[in-house]
Amino acid sequence: MSTAAQVLALLAERGETLAAAESLTGGLVAAELTAVPGASRAFRGSVTAYATALKEDLLGVDGTLLAQRGAVDPEVAAQMAAGVRRTLGASWGLATTGVAGPDTQDGQPVGTVFLAVSGPEGQEKVAALRLNGDRAEIRMESARSVLELLSGELHENARAQDTEQNGGT
Repeated sequence: MSTAAQVLALLAERGETLAAAESLTGGLVAAELTAVPGASRAFRGSVTAYATALKEDLLGVDGTLLAQRGAVDPEVAAQMAAGVRRTLGASWGLATTGVAGPDTQDGQPVGTVFLAVSGPEGQEKVAALRLNGDRAEIRMESARSVLELLSGELHENARAQDTEQNGGT
């Protein structure tokens, strides 16, 4: 079973939903998720905010942060994930931003990627990647990696809930 299928099954089982904010992946994450039969039980939708201005206008990323650091930044990724979760009314949000090439962007080299997950209980996880390969490989690996990041957070969240329900032992 693919990571996308595992994530969607777990979310559906828990009655939770997911939204994605994509920049460098340009819809690849949404494509992976919607390739799974029954994805609509948990996947709300996505925003492909490729242009920097859309990150601010649609996802609520701080304009000063974008002006100072550019779109390829860990805090931008975190704000994108929280913003898409809020905008699309989902339990969980995830985000991808980075440089797939062929040129550097915002002073960041090709292969620099930031991924983020935002959860319903204030969970936030950001991962920084330095990927090798061509543009297509960087984009595909970013899409795969953000789903793995979400999977890890969902499993960690499930363990924390089990511990809480069992009296903290």
